This record gives sequence, C-alpha cells and structure tokens, in this order.
Amino acid sequence: MEIVDFFEPLDLKKLHGSTKTHPLALGRIINSYTPESGFPELQGVDIAIIGVKEDRNSLNNEGCGLAPDYVRKYLYQLFQGPFKVRIADLGNIRAGDQVNDTYFAVKTTIAELIRNKIIPVIIGGSQDLTYANYMAYEDLGQIINIVSVDSTFDLGLGRNEEINHRNYLSTILTHQPNYLFNYTNLGYQTYLVDQDAIELMEKLYFDIYRLGVVRKDLEEVEPVVRSADMISFDISSIRQSDAPGNVNVSPNGFYGEEACQIIRYAGLSDKLSSIGFYEINPAFDQGEQTAHLVAQMIWYFFDGFYQRKNDMPDRQRKDSGEYIKYVVSLKEFKNEIIFYKSKKSDRWWMEVPCPVGLQLKYERQFLVPCSYREYQAACQDDIPEKWLQVYQKFL
Repeated sequence: MEIVDFFEPLDLKKLHGSTKTHPLALGRIINSYTPESGFPELQGVDIAIIGVKEDRNSLNNEGCGLAPDYVRKYLYQLFQGPFKVRIADLGNIRAGDQVNDTYFAVKTTIAELIRNKIIPVIIGGSQDLTYANYMAYEDLGQIINIVSVDSTFDLGLGRNEEINHRNYLSTILTHQPNYLFNYTNLGYQTYLVDQDAIELMEKLYFDIYRLGVVRKDLEEVEPVVRSADMISFDISSIRQSDAPGNVNVSPNGFYGEEACQIIRYAGLSDKLSSIGFYEINPAFDQGEQTAHLVAQMIWYFFDGFYQRKNDMPDRQRKDSGEYIKYVVSLKEFKNEIIFYKSKKSDRWWMEVPCPVGLQLKYERQFLVPCSYREYQAACQDDIPEKWLQVYQKFL
C-alpha cells in the first residue's frame, strides 16, 4: 500500500478563504496535496506536514481532530524567513474505521518518511497519536528518546484502560518489544500529577522537569530537547490566556513565546526525526488564537531546522578534530567524565561508559547532550544527574 492511500487532499480555497495569499508566503511555497496537483513528489523534501483527523480517544476534548486545517490557515500566511524551505504538505490522514486503523496509517507514514530522511510534522488530533508515532520507530528497529511537553505524565489510572490521550505513555512503557530508552517530561505541574507517578518516573530513571524549573532558565532546555528523537507537544501545557483552544487547559503553563523557543530548539537538533502537536480544539478556541500560535510554533521549528549545524558526535566522529575534548576526574569516583564541545556550534555532550557489546545498540544514547553548566559542575566534583541516569540504564 502506498502512503498516498491514507490521505485526503486539501482544499486550498477553503484554507485561504477570501484573503489572497502573498506570493512569497508559505502557502505558495509549500508543495501541498490538492485534487489539482496530486500527491507531492517527496524526493528532495526535508519536512512533511501531516494532519491527522483522529480524536476518538480524547477524553472530554472531542473536536480536536478538526484542528489541522485551522492551523494550516495561519501557517500558510507566514513567510519562510531567512531560509529556503523544501516542505511538502501531504494533507490529512483519514480517520480509519477503527482507531487502530488510524494508528496503522500514522505509523506507516512516519516510518516511510523517516526512512527517506524526511521529518514528519504531525498536527493532531489527540495526543494518543504519540503512541502511533512511537510505533513507527519499532518498524525502523530504532531505540529512541521521547520528550513530551505536557502538564501531566499521561500514565492513566493503571487499570487496564483502553488507550486514550491521558494514558498513552503507559501503553508505550508496557509495549513489547520496547524501543524506548528514555522519556523526558518538560513542564509538568505538580498539583496535576500524583506522587506515585513522580516516584515511578524516578525509579525508571526518566527525566521530569517542573514548569517553574523550566521557565526559570529556558536555555537549559536546549540540551534536554537535543536528546530527543521524537517530541510530543500537548497544547494544554500552554497557559489558557495564550492558548485557550483546549477543554483541559490550565491558567498556568508556558507562555506562547516560551513554547516557540522550545520548538526552535527542537528544530536545531540534528537528532530529532519527528514532532507532533496535539489537543488543539477549534471549538474552544477564541478568535482562533491557539491555531495561530501553533502555526507560529511550527514556523519556529522550520527556522531551527534550516539552521542545523550537523555536529552531533558519534563513536567514529567524537575523536575527530571537530570537537574539543575535556576529561574531568572526580574525587572518590572511579570513572572520569569525558566532555565534548563542538567547534562549530559550541554545544556540549558528555560520554557515558557503555559496555562494548552494547555500543552499537545504544549508538544514539551514550553521548548525552549537556550544557556548559554541567561541565562546570563536574569540575567541582558534582556528578551531573543526566550522566548518572544514563549510566544506571547501562548497568
């Protein structure tokens, strides 16, 4: 089956409405799937936009499956900025007869795009589609890190529930074979998360960051996001005043500008290979403000992507002349911690000792993105927490 069979074409006249799109706007530059032009040719494409009209597993937020075209309406009005885009819009994946049919279409499409070195940008739809995104990496046989920007962990009640947008993470954690190496939550709000869930995250050596901690120093988010293979962004993590289009929205959360900065960091990451935006509900939006914000967030992803430095180290590359190597010895600690600083971007990584027999399997995990601050901490005999968490997983 060709992936085109999963999609329905776009009605550009409906998206543009009565307004005329500027000839230099993204709506004129993106190669979109329409009845007139046919399905886009993917050769030479860097990024593919995918709408998913699926919300049957969204609790109390039905209607978010209508979001993709609302977001496109504003995205197509934006200009490409100081970069030349090579982007295709594949249209919307039709909701299948069963939700699992939609999941199959999503995972098959994403896997095919990643194989062809094309980054999917998914516009949902409900956040349980993150599970379908994850399943694409099973098809690829790739062990991955997930970063979720969310006010909760989406673990559910732990009672053999059917998958939904509030428990999809439990489905990922229990799925066999498991291809998840690390999960990171950015922006959880403590009063929305039970303490048992926090303890579980810690026992699994996952990274969780409270909203206040993230907002206090947003630059420290960059290496966290840089570790991700895929990102799932729940729009309810943004405060209601900036993104009202969600029934589960909270008065607290990220500001719109902070969300855009996080997504730009995602675009800059050489490692990231898919990203999704979920839970935008036009029925609860005010003046289509949320759709407009998500369109700008996607623009910032484009901006970051087209400024990538291609300097992520690996086993062969880390000892090349592209990096400055720092070796830190800590008192009363048997391991030295080796840091690498890119000469091209000034970004940092730290190497975590990995058994020789596992280095191929964990090729993308044992060189951990970090910040200069973590190098400074190691120089003061303070073992970086990220280093310890990954080290524990290799034992």
